[in-house]
Amino acid sequence: MKGLNFLRSALLASLASVFLLSTAHADNALKMELTANKVVKNAEGKLSYLPVRTAPAGTIIQYKATYTNTINENINDLAVTLPIPANMTFTGEAIPSTAQGSIDGKNYADMPLMRKVDGKMVKIPFSEYRTLRWNIKLLPANKSAAVSLNTIVD
Repeated sequence: MKGLNFLRSALLASLASVFLLSTAHADNALKMELTANKVVKNAEGKLSYLPVRTAPAGTIIQYKATYTNTINENINDLAVTLPIPANMTFTGEAIPSTAQGSIDGKNYADMPLMRKVDGKMVKIPFSEYRTLRWNIKLLPANKSAAVSLNTIVD
């Protein structure tokens, strides 16, 4: 079984970026916390999330970024992105489900991503997704919002 060093992947994923579409806020207005957790399903089908540093191929890992507004005013029109770490494949599961996907980190579209092949529109495989983006219309003063995506260790 192939193992993966999650410190390396978490560092890559921590490159998650934030764009304030309204630039009137200070750089320290937003705090981000990133976690990587193994997704485990018990016999009853209930999911649990366990902190993880390494895992064998085939393990489902959820990357979750929590963004906290640290100022006493609302932040409007916030776009946040999470890259899909190297040696990982996106499963198609994102929370909130309103995430947009990208295969190049520049152009985003609603999922599933599509492309034309031989004159027909076909779904782009999740293995080609590189980044997800969420648009948060309003993050109230001193409140938090979380986004997450699930991956499988290659």
